[in-house]
Amino acid sequence: MSGHAIRVLVVEDDPVAADAHQLYVRRVPGFAVAGVAHSRAEAGRVLERTAIDLILLDLYLPDGHGLHLLRSLRAGGHQADVIAVTSARDLGIVREGVSLGVVQYVLKPFTFATLRDRLVRYAEFRASSGEASGQDEVDRALGALRTPHAASLPKGLSAPTLEAVTRTLRESDSGLTAAEAAVRAGISRITARRYLEHLVTEGRAERSPQYGHVGRPELQYRWRRAAR
Repeated sequence: MSGHAIRVLVVEDDPVAADAHQLYVRRVPGFAVAGVAHSRAEAGRVLERTAIDLILLDLYLPDGHGLHLLRSLRAGGHQADVIAVTSARDLGIVREGVSLGVVQYVLKPFTFATLRDRLVRYAEFRASSGEASGQDEVDRALGALRTPHAASLPKGLSAPTLEAVTRTLRESDSGLTAAEAAVRAGISRITARRYLEHLVTEGRAERSPQYGHVGRPELQYRWRRAAR
């Protein structure tokens, strides 16, 4: 990729998530965080004064849906591309987003590897220039966006089990021990602890000792972001 770094605006209402997204973007060569907004109105103000190439857009904002923001931006002539970072799984919303210029969807919760893969592929697509020699070249350019590599997890972890543990933890308002998570997710305690520790490492969960029992205190895990 030549020229300036791709300037990214992070739009995310949850401060912890916004910090994590900034950190992720900064770890990918060729990208720079040009701004952070925690609401639709704040995002509009940033876009008025700052040149933005790509928006990482949460769809659930406190003052309106992210696609409403995107619709108003398009009406105002803003051409920044968008990667939707969301827990929304409604395919109707996905289709509407594509029509408004959403080039990728990243479902929460996700790892750094997942977002890095989408950003690298977006950079490859953006770097495409000139006139295509034929259909194959057009297909290759679009394929950079539409057929992402499967994001890698640490050895021994699987995406379905991670999703099950994540869902279990998010559904618990008071947090869970590894033993409690294991029972609810239908896995062993050792396995549950590995996935919970992975979520802590990724900044999605936090842990703290749980006192009040005889013997060594157990670790209590809590989801760090507001459940949607």
